[in-house]
Amino acid sequence: MKPGLVIVDRDGVINFDSDAYIKSVSEWVAIPGSLEALARLSRADYRVVVATNQSGIARGLYGMETLNRIHQKMAKALGEQGGRIDAIFFCPHGPDDGCHCRKPKPGLLHEISERLKVGLAGVPVVGDSLSDLKCADATGALPVLVKTGKGPRTWPKLEAAQAQGSLLQTLVFDDLAAFTESLLRGDLESAITTARRHASAD
Repeated sequence: MKPGLVIVDRDGVINFDSDAYIKSVSEWVAIPGSLEALARLSRADYRVVVATNQSGIARGLYGMETLNRIHQKMAKALGEQGGRIDAIFFCPHGPDDGCHCRKPKPGLLHEISERLKVGLAGVPVVGDSLSDLKCADATGALPVLVKTGKGPRTWPKLEAAQAQGSLLQTLVFDDLAAFTESLLRGDLESAITTARRHASAD
């Protein structure tokens, strides 16, 4: 059974990331194959939702107008590939603001669940950072690491966490395209079922 929903981080998963933040429309550049992958998910009747930390707003690096224009560019580029983003959820706060929506806290995913009226158990959450994986794990979703963006730096951190017995259900792929191919081929059914079982047990 298809989960019907895929939650995707933005920077480092859909588009190239920068340690200096993506502060303008021109700085938003899609990772090759990412838009095609999202379009494939759309055509397969998955809802695609973006969940992203955007602390650059709190840091004063860009404002809401710029963020909206970046997302409009992303949506247009995806639309040209025949896909769509069903919703974008973002945290505008900084790391010291004490909010509940900044990943790895689960508030952003809980908001998605409440707004879309869907459960999160077994829903793939694709990210490139440990905070993405921890956020997914905390909600009973299925953590998925891609080795784009911060992924290469996150990979050894994930291995260390797994050696301590956490994030054991995390799946790892080279990029969003590889994840999508595996999902649509049906290779993840067992992992999704296991994640749902763990979530119900909790």
